[in-house]
Amino acid sequence: MSTTRDRHVPGVTVERCPGGPLLVRGAETVRDADGTEHEVTRPLVAVCACGKSGRPPWCDGTHKALRERE
Repeated sequence: MSTTRDRHVPGVTVERCPGGPLLVRGAETVRDADGTEHEVTRPLVAVCACGKSGRPPWCDGTHKALRERE
């Protein structure tokens, strides 16, 4: 995913939720690992950080089930 960690984008912030997704605020697009850009239609989106989401790049809560198995 390409976000502010790769380059500074004014007005965009990224916050890591412990054990969960990356919360991205203010972005117009999110670029996944393959380089595909995904349009952002909300002020805040949750981007998968565990790599197991069924609808990447967006978080679908799979990380919760993975924690329960541990």
